[in-house]
Amino acid sequence: MAIRIVVDEREKNSRVPDLLKLMGVYVDYKQLTIGDYIVSSETIIERKTIHDLINSVYDGRLFVQCSDLIKHYSRPVIIIEGNLTDLDTREDCSSDSRLIIDKLRIAYETLIKVALDFRLPILYTSSVFYTAELLVLLASNQFKNKNEGPLLKKIKKSNPFVLQQLYVLTSLPGIGSKVATRLLEKFHSPRNVLNASIAELARVPGIGNMRAEKIRKILDTSVSPEVNVYTQRKLLVENSDEEENGSNDFFNHAAETS
Repeated sequence: MAIRIVVDEREKNSRVPDLLKLMGVYVDYKQLTIGDYIVSSETIIERKTIHDLINSVYDGRLFVQCSDLIKHYSRPVIIIEGNLTDLDTREDCSSDSRLIIDKLRIAYETLIKVALDFRLPILYTSSVFYTAELLVLLASNQFKNKNEGPLLKKIKKSNPFVLQQLYVLTSLPGIGSKVATRLLEKFHSPRNVLNASIAELARVPGIGNMRAEKIRKILDTSVSPEVNVYTQRKLLVENSDEEENGSNDFFNHAAETS
C-alpha cells in the first residue's frame, strides 16, 4: 500500500513534495492550519531551513508554531534543513563584525528552547533530498506501528497576537511564561507593563522588589552612542533579510492562555 503524506500547499515550491512523488509517495495537498507535513494522526512535521529558523525567531512565529504543534499532536517533530554555516553567506564576515556570531547564538538559543522548553524532537537534514528521505522513513514507521494514514484534525489556531505579547514580556529578566501571563492579566498590554513603576511591578506575584528593580533598570538605563550605532546596523541587516524571504522559559502552557 502506498505511503500517503498530507502536505501544506505552501510547501509546493520547496521541491520536497516533488521528490516525495518520485519516491512513490501519494502527496495530498491541503491548506494546513499548523505544520508542513502530516505522516500520521499524531505526527506532524514543521520544516524549516536555517534562514527560515532565524527569520521566524525575529518575527515571533517560531514559538507560536511550537506551542500549536504540542497542543494538537502527541508526536510532533521539527526538521531543520541546512547547516549553521549557511548563515555566513549573506554578510561580509570581517574580523570586527559580530553579525554572524549573533545569528549563530540566536540559532543555538532557539534550538535549545525548542528542545528543552517545548520538548520537541529536532531532526537535521542537509538538503531537500535528505528531507524527503526522512519524511518517507517517518511515514513508513508510523504506518507499520499503527497501520493508519494521516488524519486531518479540525484545529483552531492559538491567538498569535496574545502569544507574541507574552513572548515580549518573557524577554524581561527573570520573567517566565507564568509571570508573563500574570503581568498581561494585570496590566492588559505590554506597553502598560513596560511603563509600570517598581511598586506596581513588585505587587505582581512572582516578581517582588528586587526583580522589579532589575526590570526597571533594564528598561530605563541609557546606552552609549557606540552601542546605538551597532544596534541600528544590526537591525538594518536583520530587516533586509526578512524582506528577502525573541528569551526566557517560554510558553509551556501559553496556548492555554490564549
